[in-house]
Amino acid sequence: MNQEKIIAKLIAEKIITISPDKSFTYASGMHSPIYTDLRLTISYPDLRSWIIKDLAALIKEKFPEVTVIGGVATAGIPHAALVANELNLPMIYVRPKPKDHGKGRQIEGRFSENDKIVLIDDLITTGGSVLQAVQATEKEGGNVIGVSSIFTYHLSDADKNFETAGVPFAPLLSYPELLKAQKNSGAITPEQYETLKTWHEDPWNWE
Repeated sequence: MNQEKIIAKLIAEKIITISPDKSFTYASGMHSPIYTDLRLTISYPDLRSWIIKDLAALIKEKFPEVTVIGGVATAGIPHAALVANELNLPMIYVRPKPKDHGKGRQIEGRFSENDKIVLIDDLITTGGSVLQAVQATEKEGGNVIGVSSIFTYHLSDADKNFETAGVPFAPLLSYPELLKAQKNSGAITPEQYETLKTWHEDPWNWE
């Protein structure tokens, strides 16, 4: 597994930025000491390769019966395409809503009711968008056996949402793992580590 190399590259290229002393504001209004833009990973061939190999291996380990890889539009599509290629499996992708022209499709690509689909997104915060994609796929007769992602904040809201939906979730990297790696490398102080850990415990009331 390339976990340490992936984390180091994500930080070095500022694809993930940790700022314990000055927070970022998300669209939801949440204040956070971390900003993540995993769309940038596709611009780095070495990083992209490490992620795809580890993500493919993780999916085969957690969901060995998978027959179709799905991407959640738009950020999950390139990663799903590369994982599907790595595993030599068919691919589909799921839009947030059906097209308003043509055949009005929400899902592109072919699958049958006998297929076992794993959906991929780049980042999981609460899991809302990917679980909507699960619902859309199952509405069209698909059988989604799980969800995977490059990174998750591993918030309790997400854990509850996946549990309520009855959908298994297997992320490659998580916020607690990232913090531990940063602490062990000396990139953040023990005091900063505690500050960053506090956000994870109660993100909506952190500042």
